[in-house]
Amino acid sequence: MEVPSLSRLRRSPFAAPLAVVVALVVVVVNESGYGAASTALGAMSNRIDARIELQQLLGRLVDAESGQRGYLLTERETYLEPYNAAAQSIEGSLRQLHAFFDDDFKGQSAMQSVDAMARQRLSELANALQLHRSGQHEQWRKLLMSNVGQETMSDLRRHMEFLVELENQRIVTDRAALRDTIQFNRIAVDIMAALALLALVLFLRKTRALDRAQVEHARALQAERDHLETEVIRRTAELTELAHHLQTAREDERSRIARELHDELGALLTAAKLDAARLKRSLGTMTPAVAERLQHLTATVDNGIAMKRRLIEDLRPSSLSNLGLLPALEIQAGEFAQRAEVRVQTHFEPVSLSEHAQITVYRLIQESLTNIAKYARASEVHLAVAPERGAVRVSVRDNGRGFDPRTVGPNAHGLLGMRYRVEAVGGKLRVTSSPGEGTRVEAWLPEAAQKTD
Repeated sequence: MEVPSLSRLRRSPFAAPLAVVVALVVVVVNESGYGAASTALGAMSNRIDARIELQQLLGRLVDAESGQRGYLLTERETYLEPYNAAAQSIEGSLRQLHAFFDDDFKGQSAMQSVDAMARQRLSELANALQLHRSGQHEQWRKLLMSNVGQETMSDLRRHMEFLVELENQRIVTDRAALRDTIQFNRIAVDIMAALALLALVLFLRKTRALDRAQVEHARALQAERDHLETEVIRRTAELTELAHHLQTAREDERSRIARELHDELGALLTAAKLDAARLKRSLGTMTPAVAERLQHLTATVDNGIAMKRRLIEDLRPSSLSNLGLLPALEIQAGEFAQRAEVRVQTHFEPVSLSEHAQITVYRLIQESLTNIAKYARASEVHLAVAPERGAVRVSVRDNGRGFDPRTVGPNAHGLLGMRYRVEAVGGKLRVTSSPGEGTRVEAWLPEAAQKTD
């Protein structure tokens, strides 16, 4: 059937009424399609919100459990912050979810189970905290190691998965309805528009397809960019954790070797010295050659004992364990001044640091003094440890020849190791230097929380 031209329609007495009818049909089809699509989209949006709220509820329960376990294992109050935040927001999530499933018999029954199990899990977490605070450590450990929480969370996940699957099925239904509505609306509009301007419709369809392709392409690029950024963040976190683990493992290995040297080698050298003393008493009058050999043997054992002590001090300074951080730093500064013939000025104030942070400060100053002795050619060194605005500031400054930090290559393992050490305990490091003007190494470490009785 041939479609009348616009000129013929314009000349026809039925052209205006026909145009009005076509316009009304287009408007009615568009409005009805818009109404149906809006209804379907609203329903899909509510169901998607319900799925999101279910996932957030599960995430908040996991956050509460992680915070509670972190506090029980470390007794750090900071771990209670995610626990308290999650516990406060769970009630709101449950109210919203009840509102979502209020008119749904299947969803309402599952939601009541989810509500009961979520409150039960919160009660279990609060009970363990109460046992811990009341000093019943054996009870909360048994509660923590039991499978009660795991079973509750498994049942909770199963009911949540049922609700999510229920919403997914309804989203599929809504999508099908929306697709049918859009399809019907498209066909009707295409038919009506084809009566007037078929070519324009084809052009608009191609333009629409091109726009969709561009949007999908931009979305794919953004998704890939987000994925790469997430991967970089994850790898950075893994490397930081690995560096922390290696630093801790190295200190543990040093402690182990120091203990073995002290126990095993110390016992052998002491036994050798005692045997030499017994041998000297048993020989009585000795020839000069025998006396010289025996004296050389005793001196060799004494040198071995002295070397053993130096090795132990290098591996794990006893002054740090026995006397504390500041006396150990004073001893370290004095030995360096005597060994390197450099004037050392110290300014040490009492500070509160964790055990790992104390070892970090000691190794930081030790590494800095080693670099000064090797490269700086300094005549004066200033050491400082003092509290500063809620942190502990550590400073090592010399008047040596300095260097340009921009020229330091990736093989500068000393500076890199110091930075990893400091960042591993939550601090930050800054190295300031320029040729001919000395070097300043500064670090800020978090203070340890004061323990209250």
